[in-house]
Amino acid sequence: MTQDDKLLDKALAGDDSSRRSFLAKFASGVFAGLVAPALMGEAQAVSAAPAEQAQQDLVPLPDLPDAVEGEHPVVRMMQDLRRALQKPMAERKWAMVIDLRKCTGCNGCNIACVTENKLPPGVTYRPVMTETSGTFPNVKRRFVPRPCLQCNNPPCVPVCPVHATYMRPDGITIVDYDRCIGCRYCMTACPYSARYFDFGNFYGDSEGGERQPYELLPTPEYGRDYDRASGASPIGNVRKCHFCIHRIERGDLPACVLSCMGRATYFGDMNDPTSLVSELIAQPNVMRLKEELGTDPKVFYLV
Repeated sequence: MTQDDKLLDKALAGDDSSRRSFLAKFASGVFAGLVAPALMGEAQAVSAAPAEQAQQDLVPLPDLPDAVEGEHPVVRMMQDLRRALQKPMAERKWAMVIDLRKCTGCNGCNIACVTENKLPPGVTYRPVMTETSGTFPNVKRRFVPRPCLQCNNPPCVPVCPVHATYMRPDGITIVDYDRCIGCRYCMTACPYSARYFDFGNFYGDSEGGERQPYELLPTPEYGRDYDRASGASPIGNVRKCHFCIHRIERGDLPACVLSCMGRATYFGDMNDPTSLVSELIAQPNVMRLKEELGTDPKVFYLV
């Protein structure tokens, strides 16, 4: 028996001095990180009774189906992704699942998206909305990330007069910057406000007038480098989330998925019944935004 085990036994037995020593040591980050997991089984026996009522009020998290015992969900999603890429484009259907009970509102996904796609001021592919309910002081908040919903029946497509926006065979709706004339009809048609216009602004324009080196990097969207610094597309075009197509097609997950510290975002092929997203979509606690509009989104929320 280790010294820590002896200290815990004395604390549980009612030794006040040992209890103080144990709690002081337990409070240290090093001890909590290295020893707490091993003690969790015994600690639960002490704390289970007072926590029972609180636990009854919580909605249990869904069990994440793992292909291999103990496998990390990111590993599972990478396997699903690479299996899907072996199929013809028309046989896969990309989808995203967001667990609203896990989202902490950290905006890490938003920042990762801006960084990955070199987004300018006023263009946000992955905003995180805050929903507040209740009456003070009994209020609660829920954070709702809102990428492009990648509708199966996208209202933004038929209104485009030059056919610059269309849905690919794999279900992702994109914008052809070379065709887009900037009329913004699609922005009006989108019921989710998921489209943005690139006015050609740079962060440095309002911060001393000097554009920073990171702003001058080319935008890698759609697998092509677009040099905004030259004043060409996508300046003057409508822009939107595209599930990081340029990453997907090289076998990488979207930036928002990998950056989620709460592991609240999942991505994969919903046409693959063995994929993680397919199993999560089959859960009974799934919802989609504004389903009554008939847009048939491919972004699902666990509530």
